[in-house]
Amino acid sequence: MIDFQLLSALVTYYFIMFATPGPNNAMLTASGLKFGFVRTLPHLIGIPLGHIFQIGLVCYGLGNLFLLFPQLQFYMKILCFIYLLYLSWKIIGSFSLVEKDTGGRPLKFYEASLFQFINPKAWTVAITVASGFFPTEENFLVATIFLVVTAAIVCFPSICIWAIFGNSLRIFIKNTKTKKITEYILAVLLVLTAIVVLLK
Repeated sequence: MIDFQLLSALVTYYFIMFATPGPNNAMLTASGLKFGFVRTLPHLIGIPLGHIFQIGLVCYGLGNLFLLFPQLQFYMKILCFIYLLYLSWKIIGSFSLVEKDTGGRPLKFYEASLFQFINPKAWTVAITVASGFFPTEENFLVATIFLVVTAAIVCFPSICIWAIFGNSLRIFIKNTKTKKITEYILAVLLVLTAIVVLLK
């Protein structure tokens, strides 16, 4: 049964999971810093779109694959690890490229959506929600819509915090030396995020 207690618990869980550091938020901070908030909007829209589709699939039984084949999660961690390493490598020198307009671009919405399917944190959220917050007494479709719509409403503002934070840092990277230091800091943070993903 869907009631206020379940809704408040679900919203709290979503907010904590979406707003805390992870692969998505590390990438959004970097994108906000490099390209600004407006150009990062497709990335911001793509994350909840991919995630709600992911939650819907888990509710319809895809989550059982992880129970039957637990090694799938390991392979997804490897893919996520490699992708984050690739992004960290691309960050080095990217501020100069953006400034000259010779390359570099924020993620498109479909790229951000697809990334959720190799993001272990996103799968953890989807599986936990489907197993711990699914209102079994409700109609199956209504219950799934409840989880999906709540995720969409909570996810977007929660992750916007990180893009806004990255965007606000742009005022501090006017000179070349500061840009270079910032590039390396962001690259190292992404590498650390990749390592945490791999070791969890």
